[in-house]
Amino acid sequence: MLALVYDGNAANCTDYPTPKLAEGEALVAVRLAGICRTDLEIVKGYMNFRGVMGHEFVGVVKDGPLKWKHKRVAAEINCVCGQCDMCQADLPNHCRNRTVLGIAGRDGVFAQYVSVPVANLHEIPASISDIEAVFIEPLAAALQILRQVKIAPSDRVVVLGDGRLGQLISRVLKSQTDELLLVGKHASKLELAQKQGIRAVSVSEFTASGSADIVVDATGSPGGLKLAIQTVRPRGTIILKSTFADAKDLNLAPLVIDEITLVGSRCGYFPDAIRALAGSDEAVGKIDVSDLVTARFPLSDGLAALDAAGDPNALKVVLD
Repeated sequence: MLALVYDGNAANCTDYPTPKLAEGEALVAVRLAGICRTDLEIVKGYMNFRGVMGHEFVGVVKDGPLKWKHKRVAAEINCVCGQCDMCQADLPNHCRNRTVLGIAGRDGVFAQYVSVPVANLHEIPASISDIEAVFIEPLAAALQILRQVKIAPSDRVVVLGDGRLGQLISRVLKSQTDELLLVGKHASKLELAQKQGIRAVSVSEFTASGSADIVVDATGSPGGLKLAIQTVRPRGTIILKSTFADAKDLNLAPLVIDEITLVGSRCGYFPDAIRALAGSDEAVGKIDVSDLVTARFPLSDGLAALDAAGDPNALKVVLD
């Protein structure tokens, strides 16, 4: 099969063995896959990953249990043991022995086929299109914030980063607070947020006054956390969504001095995202993602797709 593979030095589109189905797994034919910031960090050395990249996708089950065959699905990215203390505590995303699609110890979805545990599958309702379904994993990550932090309508919330994840987080949080501000670097992306009814401002015009109750760092860079620390009030909360391969020269003393709560936030619950995309989540309403796709490339042009996704003006680039 054709796959986009990172070998530790470079990513290449190449012929790659079709996955052999393990017990308890399903073989899924990938329809669409989304490129995210983590994928771009993988090719910089993040997680020391080797293999087929990618973890955001929608596909159709080709082999596996009969009840799943021919169903359109997305899949949780964390593949877990079910036996460790984290799994037993109903925290499978923190499984001690997990592998992660396209990130840690398991081939991902930038390929014609992927093998995933049946337990990870979620059927996608007909009301959600393929292109919307590509956003299930990142939207679930955005919605995870609501499971971790209580946000009041009067809370002053600042989202740093106007990229793929920052846009989704802002669309989720606008239903929770009347005091939301998105800060970014790109005029076109800020305008996109404004069209969604989100107040947005360029970082060049933003003053980090140390007064925000909650700050979400979705910049994908160490500089984002530095700005978040300057933006949040004493005893405020920073939600860290960024992952990056290199993090030097970070002064964390203000976290101690101002008694700031730092919340790491990673994966979320797919059913939350599916409801939000379908418009059946009363808490957040329907989340519109139709304007977030910048470009679509065939898998054979995977390297060009990675380059396009790395463009500062890009949002979501999709592999077809």
